[in-house]
Amino acid sequence: MSLKERIQQDMKDAMRAADKPRLGTIRLMLAAIKQKEIDERKDLDDAEATVVLDRMVKQRRESISQFEKAGRTDLVNQETAELAVIQTYLPEQLSENELNALIDDAMAQTGAASIKDMGKVMAQLKPRLQGRADMGAVSALIKARLG
Repeated sequence: MSLKERIQQDMKDAMRAADKPRLGTIRLMLAAIKQKEIDERKDLDDAEATVVLDRMVKQRRESISQFEKAGRTDLVNQETAELAVIQTYLPEQLSENELNALIDDAMAQTGAASIKDMGKVMAQLKPRLQGRADMGAVSALIKARLG
Protein backbone atom coordinates (compact mmCIF):
# COMPACT_ATOMS: atom_id res chain seq x y z
CA MET A 1 0.00 0.00 0.00
CA SER A 2 1.44 3.36 -1.01
CA LEU A 3 1.72 6.26 1.41
CA LYS A 4 -1.10 8.12 -0.31
CA GLU A 5 -3.37 5.06 -0.15
CA ARG A 6 -2.54 4.63 3.55
CA ILE A 7 -3.45 8.26 4.23
CA GLN A 8 -6.73 7.87 2.32
CA GLN A 9 -7.58 4.73 4.29
CA ASP A 10 -6.78 6.49 7.55
CA MET A 11 -9.06 9.34 6.47
CA LYS A 12 -11.94 6.88 6.14
CA ASP A 13 -11.11 5.40 9.54
CA ALA A 14 -11.04 8.89 11.12
CA MET A 15 -14.43 9.64 9.54
CA ARG A 16 -15.91 6.45 10.98
CA ALA A 17 -14.43 7.22 14.40
CA ALA A 18 -15.64 10.85 14.24
CA ASP A 19 -12.09 11.98 15.11
CA LYS A 20 -12.42 15.53 13.80
CA PRO A 21 -8.94 16.85 14.68
CA ARG A 22 -7.21 13.88 13.03
CA LEU A 23 -9.58 13.99 10.06
CA GLY A 24 -8.86 17.69 9.50
CA THR A 25 -5.12 17.11 9.51
CA ILE A 26 -5.38 14.14 7.16
CA ARG A 27 -7.47 16.22 4.77
CA LEU A 28 -4.80 18.94 4.83
CA MET A 29 -2.16 16.33 4.00
CA LEU A 30 -4.17 14.90 1.11
CA ALA A 31 -4.87 18.40 -0.21
CA ALA A 32 -1.14 19.23 -0.15
CA ILE A 33 -0.28 15.99 -1.95
CA LYS A 34 -3.05 16.54 -4.51
CA GLN A 35 -1.89 20.14 -5.10
CA LYS A 36 1.65 18.92 -5.77
CA GLU A 37 0.29 16.27 -8.16
CA ILE A 38 -1.65 18.93 -10.04
CA ASP A 39 1.36 21.24 -10.17
CA GLU A 40 3.63 18.45 -11.41
CA ARG A 41 0.94 16.85 -13.61
CA LYS A 42 1.78 13.35 -12.34
CA ASP A 43 1.01 10.98 -9.48
CA LEU A 44 3.51 11.31 -6.66
CA ASP A 45 5.44 8.28 -5.49
CA ASP A 46 6.11 7.67 -1.80
CA ALA A 47 9.39 9.60 -1.81
CA GLU A 48 7.77 12.68 -3.37
CA ALA A 49 4.79 12.48 -0.99
CA THR A 50 7.26 12.27 1.91
CA VAL A 51 8.85 15.52 0.71
CA VAL A 52 5.42 17.19 0.81
CA LEU A 53 4.76 15.90 4.33
CA ASP A 54 8.24 16.91 5.45
CA ARG A 55 7.53 20.45 4.25
CA MET A 56 4.29 20.42 6.26
CA VAL A 57 6.23 19.35 9.37
CA LYS A 58 8.67 22.20 8.86
CA GLN A 59 5.79 24.67 8.51
CA ARG A 60 4.19 23.39 11.72
CA ARG A 61 7.47 23.71 13.65
CA GLU A 62 7.91 27.30 12.44
CA SER A 63 4.31 28.13 13.33
CA ILE A 64 4.68 26.64 16.80
CA SER A 65 7.75 28.79 17.38
CA GLN A 66 5.94 31.95 16.25
CA PHE A 67 2.80 31.19 18.27
CA GLU A 68 4.87 30.52 21.40
CA LYS A 69 6.52 33.93 21.02
CA ALA A 70 3.07 35.51 20.69
CA GLY A 71 1.72 33.62 23.70
CA ARG A 72 -1.00 31.85 21.72
CA THR A 73 -1.16 28.51 23.53
CA ASP A 74 -4.42 27.57 21.80
CA LEU A 75 -2.74 27.73 18.40
CA VAL A 76 0.41 26.06 19.73
CA ASN A 77 -1.74 23.13 20.89
CA GLN A 78 -3.50 22.89 17.52
CA GLU A 79 -0.25 22.97 15.54
CA THR A 80 1.35 20.44 17.90
CA ALA A 81 -1.57 18.06 17.40
CA GLU A 82 -1.30 18.43 13.60
CA LEU A 83 2.46 17.89 13.78
CA ALA A 84 1.97 14.64 15.72
CA VAL A 85 -0.47 13.30 13.10
CA ILE A 86 1.75 14.22 10.15
CA GLN A 87 4.84 12.67 11.74
CA THR A 88 3.12 9.28 11.95
CA TYR A 89 3.38 9.07 8.15
CA LEU A 90 7.07 9.95 7.96
CA PRO A 91 9.91 7.46 8.31
CA GLU A 92 11.37 6.94 11.77
CA GLN A 93 13.66 9.80 12.82
CA LEU A 94 17.38 9.10 12.91
CA SER A 95 19.18 8.96 16.22
CA GLU A 96 21.91 11.50 16.92
CA ASN A 97 24.61 8.84 16.44
CA GLU A 98 23.18 7.73 13.08
CA LEU A 99 22.90 11.35 11.97
CA ASN A 100 26.48 12.13 12.97
CA ALA A 101 27.71 9.03 11.12
CA LEU A 102 25.90 10.11 7.94
CA ILE A 103 27.31 13.63 8.24
CA ASP A 104 30.85 12.26 8.73
CA ASP A 105 30.40 10.00 5.70
CA ALA A 106 29.12 12.85 3.50
CA MET A 107 31.95 15.15 4.59
CA ALA A 108 34.50 12.45 3.77
CA GLN A 109 32.96 11.75 0.36
CA THR A 110 32.82 15.41 -0.62
CA GLY A 111 36.17 16.30 0.91
CA ALA A 112 34.57 19.18 2.81
CA ALA A 113 37.14 21.27 4.65
CA SER A 114 35.56 24.70 5.10
CA ILE A 115 32.18 26.39 5.33
CA LYS A 116 32.37 26.96 1.55
CA ASP A 117 31.83 23.20 1.08
CA MET A 118 28.60 23.14 3.06
CA GLY A 119 26.43 23.09 -0.07
CA LYS A 120 28.16 19.95 -1.32
CA VAL A 121 27.60 18.19 2.00
CA MET A 122 23.94 19.24 2.19
CA ALA A 123 23.34 18.14 -1.40
CA GLN A 124 24.79 14.73 -0.55
CA LEU A 125 22.74 14.37 2.64
CA LYS A 126 19.35 15.76 1.66
CA PRO A 127 18.08 12.75 -0.34
CA ARG A 128 19.20 10.35 2.40
CA LEU A 129 17.72 12.36 5.26
CA GLN A 130 14.44 13.56 3.72
CA GLY A 131 11.71 13.05 6.30
CA ARG A 132 14.10 11.36 8.72
CA ALA A 133 15.77 14.44 10.24
CA ASP A 134 15.19 18.16 10.68
CA MET A 135 17.32 19.67 7.92
CA GLY A 136 17.72 22.90 9.91
CA ALA A 137 19.34 20.97 12.74
CA VAL A 138 21.50 19.05 10.24
CA SER A 139 22.64 22.34 8.75
CA ALA A 140 23.60 23.64 12.19
CA LEU A 141 25.60 20.46 12.92
CA ILE A 142 27.49 20.77 9.62
CA LYS A 143 28.20 24.48 10.22
CA ALA A 144 29.61 23.67 13.65
CA ARG A 145 31.97 21.10 12.17
CA LEU A 146 33.09 23.18 9.21
CA GLY A 147 33.20 26.56 10.94
